[in-house]
Amino acid sequence: MHQKLLFLKLNVLLSGKFTALVLMCSLVGCKQEANEVETDLIQVENYTTGTDHVQKTETYVRIPADNHITINVDVPATGRYQVEVFGSSDNGTIWIEDYINNTDDRTYNITGDIKFAHNNSFHSSSMFGSPLSEGSHPFKIHAKNDTVNIDWIKLTPILVHDSTYEVLEQKMQGSQWDLVWSDEFDVNGLPDTSKWSYNIGNWGWGNNELQYYTAFDEKTARVEDGNLIIQAHQDKSDSTWTSARLTTQGKFGFKYGKIEFRAKVPHDRGTWAAGWLLGSNYKDEISWPYCGEIDVLECVGYEINDTTFAGLNHATCHTRKYYFKQGNQIGSDTTLTHMTDSFHTYAVEWHPDVIYGLVDGKRYYTYDKNADDLEWPFNKPQDIILNLAIGGGWGGAKGLDPNMDAPQYILDYVRVYDLK
Repeated sequence: MHQKLLFLKLNVLLSGKFTALVLMCSLVGCKQEANEVETDLIQVENYTTGTDHVQKTETYVRIPADNHITINVDVPATGRYQVEVFGSSDNGTIWIEDYINNTDDRTYNITGDIKFAHNNSFHSSSMFGSPLSEGSHPFKIHAKNDTVNIDWIKLTPILVHDSTYEVLEQKMQGSQWDLVWSDEFDVNGLPDTSKWSYNIGNWGWGNNELQYYTAFDEKTARVEDGNLIIQAHQDKSDSTWTSARLTTQGKFGFKYGKIEFRAKVPHDRGTWAAGWLLGSNYKDEISWPYCGEIDVLECVGYEINDTTFAGLNHATCHTRKYYFKQGNQIGSDTTLTHMTDSFHTYAVEWHPDVIYGLVDGKRYYTYDKNADDLEWPFNKPQDIILNLAIGGGWGGAKGLDPNMDAPQYILDYVRVYDLK
């Protein structure tokens, strides 16, 4: 079992189906109720189409590098999944593409590279945390670097999506900000589970990020002396990274208001610290950017001076009309001093028709595109997310500092206000 796997899994093969009983656990015990979901064992020799060089045997499929097969998959419940592949290769990897017939000309890589031991014997290999919504999905299974032989694929839910949550809609008329929700991080130990849940896994998070997000692990997320500390760690034995991503998903959704993060961010090259909001109606990758995203605090380490800790914070709104994978996102940045050794207050003021970004009370960003739902999905609730990523398309654009050692993202509080 993967050494960083923070759940227990019991699979029973019954009539060709796996009944997956999933218990979210940590080194200190179980913290969530079990989810029981039936999942099919996907025999890849039943693929529907493939490129010319694919070879089918009685029990497995041989996919040469830079080729693929297409297969239809029925996902039993919306949530995050372990994707387990039984196969072999000398030097190849696979990755799985979801929603291959989408109309947005997007490539949805939901696993990153799944690697095999280089011995050509059949064995299982997994990726964790892939987001999938209930229903039928046409997948492409892509081979990279070398020929890959695949016998079967199994999807096991590690966290079933909870769509029950409390929505706080803030009033936005008046002259005085009034506190309506907060976490002051004043009780040492694990983060408050009445306010926060965990995103889990190492599938790349849509940005080719390197970290495995863990759950209920004080090493990666803990409250200590009045602060929340999210800390990344590298396993020296295999160079893999762990970190944490906290979300109010399934607990609280927010609509309008002033949202503040008072924080210190790491300066190490390769880090990517964020405090942001994501539409509560996000289910899997095709939900984004239709669901909307509001980036309040977003800092990459290579933009922060290693000595003075001066650098940049970015505020951005992503919508279907304007988002970074199209290269037309609407964002702004501001220069700050002492980003690592002093707290700054990062905020947005989210009105029904405009969003403002502020740092330390100074406004520097405006998003006011609200002609239709493609420009303005921000009339629906959003979840708050706090995370520290390692690498990825932006955080890793200048590589990783080889001397980076357990960088910390420190938050003094998260607060939500309405206007009276």
